[in-house]
Amino acid sequence: MSTAVGTGQPDVRRRLIEEAARILGEQGPSALSARRLAATAGTSTMAVYTHFGGMSALVDEVATEGFRRLVALVDAVGTTDDTLADLRRMAGAYRENALANPHLYAVMFGAISLRGLGGSGPDREVSGAAFQQLVAGVSRAMAAGVLREDDPAAVAAQFWSALHGYVMLELAGLDQVVEDPTHAVLWTMLANLLSALGG
Repeated sequence: MSTAVGTGQPDVRRRLIEEAARILGEQGPSALSARRLAATAGTSTMAVYTHFGGMSALVDEVATEGFRRLVALVDAVGTTDDTLADLRRMAGAYRENALANPHLYAVMFGAISLRGLGGSGPDREVSGAAFQQLVAGVSRAMAAGVLREDDPAAVAAQFWSALHGYVMLELAGLDQVVEDPTHAVLWTMLANLLSALGG
């Protein structure tokens, strides 16, 4: 990626966030430092502190960026007349995002922090948007009559908890307790959950 991209203040801030997310995604938290980040973003170390006040606030922004990317990927799934298939595709996009960006995913959900500089977490509005995508998907399935009427947020939270729990095990390499765990555990678990919630 070229680092000679404009000099405006918003652009510098954006580049710092993008480069921090890239370093995390490619090399993990131990590779991220203010000096290295500034060099790859084509700016000064002082810019990290000017724009974020310190590394902890930058980590918060990186986590928020991770949720923005997740929301965009799940949005790209789109909707069809098969609302259960839509939920499965949303789950697939969620999992694929985590597998493609394991370090960023861990920062998003507080599983790792950068040498204790974890800050206060991602922007609640942005992270909440990821949950609201599931709520919307569940609401559509209820309206279609394939899930029984219930609190959509509670059902979405059940779905997300099952999905997130499996993905965390998978990222840790702890899902290999049966042959083909993606099919035998993840998809079967979600299918069983949706069946139990059926209309």
